[in-house]
Amino acid sequence: MTVLMGQDLPLERPDSTGRAALFVPTAAIKGDVLETVRMGAAIVGYGNHDRTLTIYYESNRFNEPNLVKWEQKARKAFERLAENLPTVSKMVSKPENFEQVGYISSKGILIRRMEKLRNWLEKSEALDGAPESENVVFTPPPPPKKIVET
Repeated sequence: MTVLMGQDLPLERPDSTGRAALFVPTAAIKGDVLETVRMGAAIVGYGNHDRTLTIYYESNRFNEPNLVKWEQKARKAFERLAENLPTVSKMVSKPENFEQVGYISSKGILIRRMEKLRNWLEKSEALDGAPESENVVFTPPPPPKKIVET
């Protein structure tokens, strides 16, 4: 089964103001790819001109308390992607392994196919960390504290 990506698939790495696609694995995903990405991972990425996908993923392998929810994982993966930070949690893949379910930017998440995302999280036994709605707005980080000399 081939999953066709729409014309709205972001192409090329977004900058901090751009957007990336959100993906979930398809039923046809290769076992080694799924083993690398890990169950319950948030997967973000973009299309390449050679018809492959570049994906960054976050599965909270080290059980960090600030990465319990799926949207927290997605935000961390997107920050790595947008800033082009070094990580082993990325790969180039054939598009048959993943299907697009929405978008992510520095401002938030828009999920277009919630049922596909929920199916992925349910299969991963991570449904309790699923987003509550199709729109997740990120709150901006607090401003830096001023240093007051005394």
